[in-house]
Amino acid sequence: MEDDLPRTKGDAASKLAKEVLDAYSQDELAERIAMLEAEIARVRAHRDKASVHRAAADALFRPRTD
Repeated sequence: MEDDLPRTKGDAASKLAKEVLDAYSQDELAERIAMLEAEIARVRAHRDKASVHRAAADALFRPRTD
């Protein structure tokens, strides 16, 4: 399945991790942290929703053992 493949090294998170932060002020860094925390929350919520969906699909298509 395509979703199981590793992400390419050029994805957004990899680019952010390589960015030099020296030019940012304290306020800009705090704003960046808040934005990244909001993105983490969004990704976690999506992951949790996908997990529930997967569990429901697994339960629906699980072979019967009767």
